[in-house]
Amino acid sequence: MSKFEPLWKYVCENDISEISFEQIKDILGFDIDHSFLTYKKELKEYGYEVKKISMKDKTVKFGKVS
Repeated sequence: MSKFEPLWKYVCENDISEISFEQIKDILGFDIDHSFLTYKKELKEYGYEVKKISMKDKTVKFGKVS
């Protein structure tokens, strides 16, 4: 199981389009780090993808894979 699986399930089950870093920390129990860039490809298995990571706004935007 991936350390990000709880986040992927949350995004999929709640049809999330944008989430803050703080919300991610609440879901996972840890802050996202550079490894997020490697693991984000797993999200496609759930029918979603990471569209944008904003360091300024501290958010991640998701979209459904078309």
